[in-house]
Amino acid sequence: MKVDKTPIKDCFLITPEVYEDERGYFCETFHQEKFQAQTGIQTSFVQDNQSQSTKGVLRGLHFQKAPHQQAKLVRVVKGRVLDVVVDLRKDSPSFGQHYSAILDQENKQQLYIPRGCAHGFITLSDSSIFAYKCDAFYNREADSGIRYDDATLGIDWRLPKDEMIISEKDQNLPYFDPTNF
Repeated sequence: MKVDKTPIKDCFLITPEVYEDERGYFCETFHQEKFQAQTGIQTSFVQDNQSQSTKGVLRGLHFQKAPHQQAKLVRVVKGRVLDVVVDLRKDSPSFGQHYSAILDQENKQQLYIPRGCAHGFITLSDSSIFAYKCDAFYNREADSGIRYDDATLGIDWRLPKDEMIISEKDQNLPYFDPTNF
């Protein structure tokens, strides 16, 4: 497993070792001891989720408010997505910044998203299957988010707006306001 730091504090891009032969491939998607040794983060995941999306589906930017914040380890099982993290931790040196990475079935890369960050992705391939582990359970009352098209964040989603499929909920999220965090 190779772990690379991103510009977001405690957010890591993880490339697993992949073993391929004529039968297919095998890769270890998480190993707690290796993860802790390379990141310095001790975590336990309690919930595993999966979603399927068609091309242009944008999900996010979502987060849970304290004390129900979640760290996530995300990956793509099928297809290709642009995955985006926005740091909402006021005490972080990367507060208000975002980072994006292409995750797909070919590179098998994963993104570790620390607590206190908003997260979203857009499907760039015809369809995608997106899987993620969370270190805290989903709490409906703590569910929140910020607008995907906030001008101060300036996220390039890599698709024109007329090709995006966005839920009504996500279209009605508030814009990023640094005084709210």
